[in-house]
Amino acid sequence: MRHLPARMARWSARHAGRAIAGWFAFVVLCLVAGISLGTNEATTEDFWVGEAGRAEATATEGGLERSPTERIMIRARSGELDMAAAGAAARDVTERMRGLPEVESVAAPVRSKDGEVLLVSVVLDGPELEGKENVVPLLEQTAAVGADHPDLVVEETGSPAISKGVNDQRDEDLALSERISLPVTLITLLIVFGSVIMAGVPLLLALSSIAAAIGLSMVASHVMPDAGVGTNLILLIGLAVGVDYTLFYLKREREERARAGGRLSPEALVELAAATAGRAIVISGLAVIVSTATLYLATDVIFSSLATGTILVVAVAVASSLTVLPALLVVIGRRADRLAPRRAARRARRGKPARSGKPETGRVFGALLRPARTRPALTLCLSVLVMLGLTVPALGLKLIDPGKDTFSRDIPAMRVYDRLTASFPELFVTHEVVTRSTPEQAAQVRRALEDLGRRAQADPLFARAPKKVESGESAEDAMGASGESAEDAMGAEDAKSAQDAQGPENRTNPQNQENSTDPRTTALSEPRVRTSADGRISVLELPVSHPAPSAEAIESLSRLRQDHIPATVGRLSGVETAVSGDVARGRDYVSHESDKLPLVLGFLLLMTFLMTVWAFRSVVLGAIGVVLNLLSAGASLGLLVLVFQGTWAEGLLAFDSLGAIASRVPLFLVVILFGLSMDYQVFVVSRIQEARQNGMPAREAVLEGINQSAKVVTSAAIVMVTVFGAFVALHLTEMKQMGFCLAVAVLLDAVVIRLMVLPSVLLLLGERAWWPARRPRRTVRAQEPAAGASAEVG
Repeated sequence: MRHLPARMARWSARHAGRAIAGWFAFVVLCLVAGISLGTNEATTEDFWVGEAGRAEATATEGGLERSPTERIMIRARSGELDMAAAGAAARDVTERMRGLPEVESVAAPVRSKDGEVLLVSVVLDGPELEGKENVVPLLEQTAAVGADHPDLVVEETGSPAISKGVNDQRDEDLALSERISLPVTLITLLIVFGSVIMAGVPLLLALSSIAAAIGLSMVASHVMPDAGVGTNLILLIGLAVGVDYTLFYLKREREERARAGGRLSPEALVELAAATAGRAIVISGLAVIVSTATLYLATDVIFSSLATGTILVVAVAVASSLTVLPALLVVIGRRADRLAPRRAARRARRGKPARSGKPETGRVFGALLRPARTRPALTLCLSVLVMLGLTVPALGLKLIDPGKDTFSRDIPAMRVYDRLTASFPELFVTHEVVTRSTPEQAAQVRRALEDLGRRAQADPLFARAPKKVESGESAEDAMGASGESAEDAMGAEDAKSAQDAQGPENRTNPQNQENSTDPRTTALSEPRVRTSADGRISVLELPVSHPAPSAEAIESLSRLRQDHIPATVGRLSGVETAVSGDVARGRDYVSHESDKLPLVLGFLLLMTFLMTVWAFRSVVLGAIGVVLNLLSAGASLGLLVLVFQGTWAEGLLAFDSLGAIASRVPLFLVVILFGLSMDYQVFVVSRIQEARQNGMPAREAVLEGINQSAKVVTSAAIVMVTVFGAFVALHLTEMKQMGFCLAVAVLLDAVVIRLMVLPSVLLLLGERAWWPARRPRRTVRAQEPAAGASAEVG
């Protein structure tokens, strides 16, 4: 592996045209293959975890699985609701919805307790996750009914409409992040290189790597289903590492070019850069890939999708740096050689000195390095104390699985959802108690579940059934002054569809028709039991009038599992019981991640240590790498908790605090941060190792390596911070948290860790830092092979 980057660069340099054409053919081939195969999206079953997952698997086995449900609200534009007009609008909604192939059933209308809202529930055909794709015709029909009834407000919400709104908002956010990060990245590269062409090369390769990785991810989804987040991560990570890897390579090639002073050919310069920066890029890429692969140990479809996207885009970015980049540099180098005499003459006329091959550290970097150089022990202690102080807030980390209650209110369906739950609070969430028994026990199980429902209704944490009608109002009055019956107001309504949408988003079993009641008086907060056709599986739905993330909703789940079930259906021998629903899904998912965290973190630490030892043949450097990565990750997580778990920064960063951190963020960030930290670790230590192998004493080698890499590492960090920081401007709180933490971690790692802590440690340890490797004999700098290549090419 040591000589592979140089051999690949040599071939690409000698066959530049073929290498460039081959790369872009590869990108096109990846896209064509991906588009041809399409994306294999994860199904509902792929997201099942814990007890909630077992409950949903059992319910699905009995044909009692969740179905996507939309809620159409009809209310007065101003003043009191005219029930005759509302009934006409409800009839219009029902007729239009029943005519859509995406609709399975439409329920009779239900009036809110205050009489100001009429609600029509529509069950969509197909699996739960397909709802967001099938909901568009429903939204169009709802808008058409609203236009036909201008005195009324007819609006729609539900999980499908909300999911579609979230996806649309995510697409808009990603476009916004690209508009922010691409220009800033280009400006940064222009400052670093002072050339439009050289600045454009990293962006070109990063974008082409992203395109190839997206195509490959579509192919890979047929092995590991795509959870819908892989593309987002490919864009996020691809731009960051793609630019960084190219930047490392370009800077090294320019150093060699300036140092050679025109004595070496472009092919030889590229080979020199590949032998040093190319090898560091390969090791860095492997470190990111190995670190990210530990996410597969979480056995979660979302993390697996994130891992696949990251691994693919990093692998493609490394490949582009080893293949097409050398070819492009040769083409650019030949052009530069042709223009070199003119540029030298212009500089001479202006009285400017010739450019030196020695990298300039600059005043800022010199100031940052001075403490480590002059007082390494004090600098180490103070830097570590600062990082540990930033880590302290992470001890109060609280995790939450963000549901629809936490989504941005810029989504129209979320604003309607708020009005829906204000009028029908029992539609916040539902606990679903699923049982499996023998058919002979069906009646006994049903009685136990009904008893459980009565116990729950007596519990203040659960939704209490409202009064059937308002005080002093008849059932007929509740449907309007016209005296129309429910059938007259809505048309003939079959009992199945009336019952289907009375409860939360589930299908109704035809065997339970006896439970159907007049839709004028049915309370959505009433528990109901559904039983499979064979009598083996039953589901009890218990509405809760609290949002899913609230402490009350979480406490109601605990009380249900620990108190109410053991006192009722839990007493029956041979009956399996499990609880699912919105709250159970979230809590079990958080618990699942918490259980997997030690395993993932343990393997992550082990692989980081082994990768560093393999790269530098030093056990001490391996241990240092693990500790420094922990410091960086801990400090960034501490800042994440400090900013997002409280409310003081809400106005500053435009978010509504969840009072906790999205459950997927910490585990994902720790893994990604370890990989990205290895980038800088490998690049900086590689330069130190190179200086040491050239015969420098340990102290001089550290200072030389840091001086050589400080500017390029910081420039790369600026690019990453820009890309990640752009995500703070997005709407989704989870994405904000992710972008903020990544940006802060990269900044801390590049400035505090790599310019203060690492040099201080290495200066204090001296040669001991390289144990058990022996001090290398002084070697001649690897220019002889390149010079030979120059003569051969020339």
